[in-house]
Amino acid sequence: MKEKIVEKSTELFLNLGFKSVTMDEIASALGVSKKTIYKYFKNKTELVAAVTDYMFSNICNGINMICDLNKNPIDEIFDIKRFVMSNLKDEKSSPQYQLQKYYPKIYASIKGKQFDVMQDCVIENLNHGIDQGFYRKNIEVTFISRIYFSGMMSIKDKDLFPLNDYSMNTLMNHFLEYHLRGICTEKGIKQLENQLENNQ
Repeated sequence: MKEKIVEKSTELFLNLGFKSVTMDEIASALGVSKKTIYKYFKNKTELVAAVTDYMFSNICNGINMICDLNKNPIDEIFDIKRFVMSNLKDEKSSPQYQLQKYYPKIYASIKGKQFDVMQDCVIENLNHGIDQGFYRKNIEVTFISRIYFSGMMSIKDKDLFPLNDYSMNTLMNHFLEYHLRGICTEKGIKQLENQLENNQ
């Protein structure tokens, strides 16, 4: 039952937002009493923490599977983007923004985990790109991986980039193009332009 509660809550939170969904609505969607949910989670904050861990774990597993395919590094980045977007329902409910605003401790914890995972993933992608001739040999890998993380967090800030002005998919495409044009060789630029054409 605990898993069902987490799965249904994830779906509701992603569609409607962490703030908007009540424990009553979760109970109703599951067809159980609120008492049943409180048997497993003592309050909504505890449930939100379980949901963010569940989402984080699913996304990490999916990213690892994409990386195991050993595609060229530019296709890999776009495949990861598509996978994450589909898992986060195109971020229509601005999950990161809502977590930061209403559940700052959970946000801080998940951000730390995201940083660790993304650093490993991005550094690996950069090194593969250099080895395969898609990225320039003289790039500063650690610096770029940190800038990448910082930029990725920034484009999810609704104050900076209101979703009325930009869809999350558009923002991600702009950001990936900005990131890649700064580090690609001619070979990399060709691959990037193929991806951008397919992402229109």
